[in-house]
Amino acid sequence: MSITFTRRQILQSAGAAALPLSLYGCAGGKSDVKAPLVVGGLPVTCNLTLPVACTGKDAAIKAGLAGNDFRFEYSKYSGWPEIKESLMAGRIQAGYMLAPLVMDLADKKIPVKIVSLGHRSGAVIMVRTDSSYEKFADLRGKRIAIPSRFAVDFLFLRKMLARENMTPADIEIMEMPPPDMPAALYAKAVDAYCTGEPFGAAAQRAGYARVLRMTRDEWRNYICCCLTVREELIQENRPLVQDLVNQIQSAGNWLDATHDNRNKAVQIASGKNFFNQDPKVLQFVMDNPTDRVTYGDLRMIREEFEDLMQLSIEAGTIKHPIAYETYIDDSFVKATKAASIPL
Repeated sequence: MSITFTRRQILQSAGAAALPLSLYGCAGGKSDVKAPLVVGGLPVTCNLTLPVACTGKDAAIKAGLAGNDFRFEYSKYSGWPEIKESLMAGRIQAGYMLAPLVMDLADKKIPVKIVSLGHRSGAVIMVRTDSSYEKFADLRGKRIAIPSRFAVDFLFLRKMLARENMTPADIEIMEMPPPDMPAALYAKAVDAYCTGEPFGAAAQRAGYARVLRMTRDEWRNYICCCLTVREELIQENRPLVQDLVNQIQSAGNWLDATHDNRNKAVQIASGKNFFNQDPKVLQFVMDNPTDRVTYGDLRMIREEFEDLMQLSIEAGTIKHPIAYETYIDDSFVKATKAASIPL
């Protein structure tokens, strides 16, 4: 169902005065083509469902297989702070975000909700190939880079520390943009780094780094990147949000259905309209091993989010418990319908 809003209705929604009408995906006349909803994301394989969803929906529309004409456009960001600021300011209405960041924003009355997962697993702890480190405990006293203290990679690092009866005081933690981590390891500016892909695979494929630990082995139900939307969009255009969630969930199932689909996803995501990265690096992530990142199980499970929140409280990035309903709207996942992805 298509919904068209008056200018007055749009201006009355929070932050809408700063938004172009096209961000709502709404047309002024029946003959007009809807502008796509812009969805922010990072060029990381934890966000791979987004390029697949955008491209798959366009293909379904062209093939006459789509039930509506909603379209979605990927907007590449360089880091989580930039996506966070854009969502807070209303410059974008949807984006992939770190789950703990969304919890914190929602607790601070920023009108955002997580409406879908984007992936499972996908984080690695990398060390130099020529290092002597074999066990995680060997990193005691070493310099380890993380993307951010809000990143779930940091929580992964803390889980590994706890298993070895270590604390963050037993290592030197450095915050660093993930694209800088491989070079820092190569230059021995850090002894290890913990981040999402493809920044582990880039160094591993180049031959100077190896995996010490993967979330696929240590934290199988790991989640970090979640599809997050502003509440105004939910209130004003639920069918659009539902279709986006349908596409993301279906993209996840499509990615895990066959390895050939993953190969196609690499060619899509590596293009200049999406990640603009070396496809060989993305392919390395898909192949070594094939479940380095998974996408097929995108259920929203309350206990998993509450566990993540508790880990964030222990890490000091969240100050107190936050009600699940404050930052989650799982109604769209519960109502998901399979979308056609003719790629």
